[in-house]
Amino acid sequence: MSAIRQPAATASAKNNGLEVLQPSGWPQPKGYANGMMADGRYVVTGGVVGWDASGRFADGFIAQVRQTLENIVAILAEGGARPDHLVRLTWYVVDMDEYVANLKALGKVYREVVGTHYPSMALVQVVRLVEPTARVEIEATAVVPR
Repeated sequence: MSAIRQPAATASAKNNGLEVLQPSGWPQPKGYANGMMADGRYVVTGGVVGWDASGRFADGFIAQVRQTLENIVAILAEGGARPDHLVRLTWYVVDMDEYVANLKALGKVYREVVGTHYPSMALVQVVRLVEPTARVEIEATAVVPR
């Protein structure tokens, strides 16, 4: 099976030298990429949760996702990266049913904060997160072009 290499979906991603890796014959994923390829400087976050600068958690799953994504964007900016430099997100949720029940709202929040750039993503349900109030934790990897 050979992979089809295609530029990432957004115009800015094309300028960043990111490539989406889509194996030939595979169905087109919705809201994520099967693989990404990039050359540049890595910016990696730890597990980011949905609390504000004071350590207070947003109320509810969707609000925590929004705050988590905003926190990731802030961390990326510290490293000179933007959301369209993302090549991977790993989501950890405490309730997969809560995630699935909120897909439409999740998509809206994602587009408002990150835009229409969809890197490789993984989603994992966990028993709990270190912060007991957290409903979601996301790790991010971005590559800033040289």
